[in-house]
Amino acid sequence: MEDSVDQHVARWATFWKDEPAFAPEVEGALTRMKHIQRWIDRADLSIFTEGFTVQDFKTLHVLMVQPWPTEATPAQLAEAANVTRAAMTSRLDRLAEAGLITRQVDGVDRRRVLVRPTQEGRDIWSKYIFKGMAVDQRALHGLNMEELRQLNDLLRKVLLSLEE
Repeated sequence: MEDSVDQHVARWATFWKDEPAFAPEVEGALTRMKHIQRWIDRADLSIFTEGFTVQDFKTLHVLMVQPWPTEATPAQLAEAANVTRAAMTSRLDRLAEAGLITRQVDGVDRRRVLVRPTQEGRDIWSKYIFKGMAVDQRALHGLNMEELRQLNDLLRKVLLSLEE
């Protein structure tokens, strides 16, 4: 059974048939990973409705799962989200206007602002986290549990070699 990547690799193999640096198995694996991630990204974008954006979710997500208990500074959130502080400020302005977060001056250090999710922010985060989980499960529904374990073992091996 062939997929679109098999066709891609076959075209490249014809073009690079005498090139020892071309590894069809590597090209196939990496291209498949990119296609899967692109499919997930597109599916994730499609779940955001009602004026709530993927950036809104990502900002709430880092606030909800970051290592500080239920609060963080804008700088900590910017670092966790891998965005600039200016971008984070803009995101936080939007979430505060929507009533999804609060920003308060720290009672101990008045130079610090603490960001906290509101109950409405927690509720909308919960709603979309489960929608996102459904997308992720749909992306990998073609694998049974043993195959998922094998895939995780192989990807872990690759990641460990990159992290050395």
